[in-house]
Amino acid sequence: MALRGIALIGAASLATQPVSAATTCMRGINLAGAEFGKVGDAYGKGYTYPSAETIRYFASKGFTAVRLPFLWERLQPKLYASFDRAEAKRLAATVELVRKAGMVVILDPHNYARYKGDLIGTDNVPQSAFADFWRRLSVRFGTEADIAFGLMNEPHGIAAEDWVSAANGAIAAIRQAGSASLILVPGTAWTGAHSWSAGDYGTTNAAAMSAIVDPQNNYVFEVHQYLDQDFSGKNDECSRAADAVKALSDVGTWLKQNNRRGLLGEFAVPRQPECQSALVDMVKVVESNPDAWLGWAYWAAGDWWPEDEILNIQPVRTVDKPQMATLLKAMSENASCGR
Repeated sequence: MALRGIALIGAASLATQPVSAATTCMRGINLAGAEFGKVGDAYGKGYTYPSAETIRYFASKGFTAVRLPFLWERLQPKLYASFDRAEAKRLAATVELVRKAGMVVILDPHNYARYKGDLIGTDNVPQSAFADFWRRLSVRFGTEADIAFGLMNEPHGIAAEDWVSAANGAIAAIRQAGSASLILVPGTAWTGAHSWSAGDYGTTNAAAMSAIVDPQNNYVFEVHQYLDQDFSGKNDECSRAADAVKALSDVGTWLKQNNRRGLLGEFAVPRQPECQSALVDMVKVVESNPDAWLGWAYWAAGDWWPEDEILNIQPVRTVDKPQMATLLKAMSENASCGR
């Protein structure tokens, strides 16, 4: 997305087992901050990583996964070159904090299929550069069973066939590096559930994604879905809630028909009471169809969100946000999830 007490047994049981395409009941939170600011901003001034306190808070609530956004350019300032040592150390330290809290980590280069503003597949950012990035990242993190690889956040402005080609190159690089880690594959068009079968970029995601190739067959498709008037998550309302729930259900049907599974990698609602029932509905669509869905990850939390940001569920002085209360209620209604 563009910037805009349940027992711990569930978290522990998931994180101590290999996360794979067969995993069920993943309950995640996007912990934003490392993708904030501009490339070149100093750490601690333009961007940050989630604190141990924040990570522990979500683990204590029963969340089982953290989707961890970061910027490709910060980690790899020059294409085909080694990672920046300081940034790689910060990323690795945060990954370990999440793992020690008993949660799965989803690594999320939050770049919209771009590097320094240039689209993957252009002369400035060849598809081979994207594959090289993932080869290096998989060498560093690809042997841990509780780390998953989200190939890219919300690709857009790229044809589905071109994105599939880039994704397949990255998948091949990950596997050639010896990693069997779970891979999350988004579509183009912001990987929206509502646009999965729409031809905004020519060939639809629904048609193009059949060409994804993984020698390990350990991948799922990642979709995002917001509930406001334009499905962007930027508006303080949930007027398209019914449409969003239907879109998610339709993608679930597509997943079943194609013998694949998916992750709802971003979704959220603002704080209005009328939006809370829609939030429960989204969780129910996912958790009542484990043959189609790996799980979900709410957007978002993180130490630097303003208190009044409409979707943010970072607690304020230990007080839960309304959406957190809603999520806990939805989670309690499926108490066996994660066990």
